[in-house]
Amino acid sequence: MDPRQHGYPVPAGVAITEEVIRRSRFRTMLGPAATPDEAHAFVHDARVRFPDATHHCWAYLAGPPGETARVGMSDDGEPSGTAGRPMLTVLLHSGIGEVVAVCVRWYGGIQLGTGGLQRAYTSGVRRTLETLTVEERIALVRLEIVFTYPCVDPVQRLVEEVGGTLLDERYGAEVRYSLEIPEIRIPRFSRGFAELTGGVGRVNRLEGS
Repeated sequence: MDPRQHGYPVPAGVAITEEVIRRSRFRTMLGPAATPDEAHAFVHDARVRFPDATHHCWAYLAGPPGETARVGMSDDGEPSGTAGRPMLTVLLHSGIGEVVAVCVRWYGGIQLGTGGLQRAYTSGVRRTLETLTVEERIALVRLEIVFTYPCVDPVQRLVEEVGGTLLDERYGAEVRYSLEIPEIRIPRFSRGFAELTGGVGRVNRLEGS
């Protein structure tokens, strides 16, 4: 099932957990990140709030669950591959999209080794995911539809029935509407629109949707 077509869970807020492992304190924070800029802003806020920390390791997935087109990570001075990569792996397999994780570490004087660090950062993200409140992100598609005047009222009712939103209305020789519709309801809308217009109405998917 493609999450872009059927909606997917995203963070509804920020979740925070803390853990002390062999005297090192780990504070893991998860939050929403619909774009890479939002993810980097979340990381920056953690750096500002905890300037005394030894490391600010992070990872983000700024897209649907499991997609790797817009991801990022950083070990922030930890041995390569011991923090950012394990954190990102957990996010990619979480089933949650548009999420950023920052794990702030205060070194306690005892080295954990590469395996210990990987387990610590993985555990932090997993534990915090368990406390994260989520909401559903519904993918929306922008369409332009063209039809004749006798169909105005029934087409408007159809748009409402499928949970669509009219963005623009133009009335000339024909009626042109720009609208936004949940992608999961596109098949239902297309069938209804074809029936209402006798198959002569036109539907165009707008660029970028």
